[in-house]
Amino acid sequence: MQITNHLLKGCLLVVGLMLYGCRAYFHQPTKLEQARLGEETTFSEELRSLPAPKEALATAVYKFRDQTGQYKPSDNASWSTAVTQGATNILLKAMEDSKWFLNIERENVSNLLNERKIIRSSMSQYNKAENDVLPPLLFAGMILEGGIVSYDANIITGGAGLRYFGAGGSTEYRQDRVTVYLRAIATRSGKILKTVYSSKTILSQSVNASLFRYVRFKRILEAETGFTTNEPSQMAVTEAIEKAVHAMVLEGIKDGLWAAADADSTRTKEQIKLYEEEKKLMALTDVYGIDNAVERPRISLMPYASAFKLQGDYQVPSWQPGGGVQLNAQLTPNWGLIANGFRSSFSTSTSDRTFTLKRNWRNADLSVVYMALPFQKYSPFLTAGAGISQVSPLNDFSADTKTFHFAKAGAGLEVSLTKYLGLRAMMDYYWMTTDMVDGVKNGQLNDSFLRVSVGTAIYIGKASRKRVLPLPAN
Repeated sequence: MQITNHLLKGCLLVVGLMLYGCRAYFHQPTKLEQARLGEETTFSEELRSLPAPKEALATAVYKFRDQTGQYKPSDNASWSTAVTQGATNILLKAMEDSKWFLNIERENVSNLLNERKIIRSSMSQYNKAENDVLPPLLFAGMILEGGIVSYDANIITGGAGLRYFGAGGSTEYRQDRVTVYLRAIATRSGKILKTVYSSKTILSQSVNASLFRYVRFKRILEAETGFTTNEPSQMAVTEAIEKAVHAMVLEGIKDGLWAAADADSTRTKEQIKLYEEEKKLMALTDVYGIDNAVERPRISLMPYASAFKLQGDYQVPSWQPGGGVQLNAQLTPNWGLIANGFRSSFSTSTSDRTFTLKRNWRNADLSVVYMALPFQKYSPFLTAGAGISQVSPLNDFSADTKTFHFAKAGAGLEVSLTKYLGLRAMMDYYWMTTDMVDGVKNGQLNDSFLRVSVGTAIYIGKASRKRVLPLPAN
């Protein structure tokens, strides 16, 4: 029966991990597939939804190259490039889908000119009339240049796993990033009209599960399964290029370089408004896609409630309620000072409960605080400082009051709820400079205290952000 239970647990774990990524697992390629039309990206529909142009822009693209020089990450030697070498074709397709550009062949213009020479030669041999000569080639009023400028591998990696008595599973993920730059150049003057850039992450993830179990004497059960999904880099490059073309069109409309059709004026205004909002959001977003839009004020006041416990020479300490107030002053976005006042009591007993020591406690301390993520909603923080405390008999600070000194360190998490309000949870550890806080000296370690607190942060004053915000749109 015990063996059966272990097998059941292992099988359930394997099945659970399989179902976690069932889309890939249940669509494994087991037969040949026919050729099909190319897939669209998640941005293709938005590119086609651009307002119609007043007049299509005659545009040439000579070369849109891979400028990264990157090769695919591999455990073995590999000369395969990390991104596609046919980005020019992707750009021309994106320009065509936007319906804003009249594409003119320039990448292989030598082939085009040679073919026109052949046509002229053939026509001259048949003495065609002069009005049947080839029409002139179109010239471009604008050139689009740029390229794939960056491929960053493994910007984020991670995973998790669990194994219990030979049954377990794990998952891993990796994220890469590709960046595209695109610029528009006026052919008459050579002036660079506009430059935009976009980026796209590339996700790879794997899930696997295995089971290894002795089911009986000389009988071993082994099972393993798993799958890996890799986002195609070509699709990521395509989406980044489509985003760049979309941004180029809207930037040109906004700056008056070209115009949308009058019939689509309402849609044009809506899309430009959404584009401006996205630009403001991206100005506050880091490379990992984390929004850094929170602006914590320099000063905050935090009343809090605590649970307080002595770790001394008696065997049975107990938690006691307490409370206090903190004043936090941020000198920089990351570093600040905390002035703290706290009042509570502590209680500790002998192992047989025949004696219980109860005392009042109050302390004041000053700490340095480090905010790890000052511009994000959730910010872990660390504190370290020192202070002074007073201990007296219960409910009477006037009689037999003793003063002690301590050092402290702590960690916690602050959540910014609104512009004026936040929540903070923290844990602090007090190292006393003496072993006589509980009146007993025993062993080599001094007495110490543990405090767990939850409070409300009330923000006061101006934000501590020290960075240049984007200028408002005209």
